[in-house]
Amino acid sequence: MTGTLVNCGAIIAGSMLGVKAGRFFPERMRAAVMNALGLACLVVGAQMAISGKDLLLVVGSLLLGAIAGEAARVEERLESVGEFLKARFRSRSSTFVEGFVSASVLYVSGAMVIVGSIQEGTTGNADILFTKSILDGVASIAFASTYGPGVAFSALTVFAVQGGLTLLASQLAFLQSPAVIDAVTSTGGALIMAIGFNLMGAAKISVGNIVPALGFAILWAVLK
Repeated sequence: MTGTLVNCGAIIAGSMLGVKAGRFFPERMRAAVMNALGLACLVVGAQMAISGKDLLLVVGSLLLGAIAGEAARVEERLESVGEFLKARFRSRSSTFVEGFVSASVLYVSGAMVIVGSIQEGTTGNADILFTKSILDGVASIAFASTYGPGVAFSALTVFAVQGGLTLLASQLAFLQSPAVIDAVTSTGGALIMAIGFNLMGAAKISVGNIVPALGFAILWAVLK
């Protein structure tokens, strides 16, 4: 669990720095940062999405994931958690919930989550999660400068997901197969692109409701 704990710490530390830095940003500067983050998500997400070898898998997983997510109201539940945390810690940030949801989805959508968690759980090597910690920490600075303290609480989501995978690593080792990693990477890339569009205000996509697509991508790859 060391890698996950370090990852959570990096997110919290980065968010604290971002919140403090954001106080000195005028509104136009925050808008510029938001657009830059959106573009970055689009570029990274597109690169991940097109790296996949099975386009049908990505499209099918996204469709099934959207249907399942809407039925289960995944994003609504995430927002409820965000609202609870906002009330519990008496935050006045108008973007607290949005920051919590967006950061939560972003930080658990990549293949590094699966590979790193399982690697640590089976071998004790947390190098991949340490690398992810650096990336997430830097991203948290930028996100929190515009979204506020809600980003820091995405560490709870990361702890639950990565920690769970690490504890169950011996039973989930099959997820490290190239086919599964390819499926998660390409489908996760599409989700990151959706976050990018939201950040730029180009669309309003309920990304949380599409997160189950990752599960369908894994299932599809395993069965295939």
